[in-house]
Amino acid sequence: QVQLVESGGGLVQPGGSLRLSCAASGAIFSINAMGWYRQAPGKQRELVAAISTAGATTYADSVTGRFTISRDNAKNTVYLQMNNLKSEDTAVYLCNVGTVVVRTHSGFDRYLEFWGQGTLVTVSS
Repeated sequence: QVQLVESGGGLVQPGGSLRLSCAASGAIFSINAMGWYRQAPGKQRELVAAISTAGATTYADSVTGRFTISRDNAKNTVYLQMNNLKSEDTAVYLCNVGTVVVRTHSGFDRYLEFWGQGTLVTVSS
């Protein structure tokens, strides 16, 4: 029903920057929250940042002041600008969209959430 395509991951040196993008496609009528999670090897998945339809944001303490989340509602796309990257930011970053309403032949359906496949960010010298 909804597909998420992530891009922008890669290898970067400590102190460098990357910008992640996640575009949602399908018969989307509306998306409530959009966000990024990450999972490092041997660690639990954690919320990095999230943004509401109205633009309210929340960040993990570890990335506050370095990462900025934004969204383009017209394009159903969420971005994560990551600056001053550290080795501990190395992880697979996953896009998440929540409370998605899609159009159907008979009206609308509501879904709790969708996940992207993830994009790898490696911070290393």
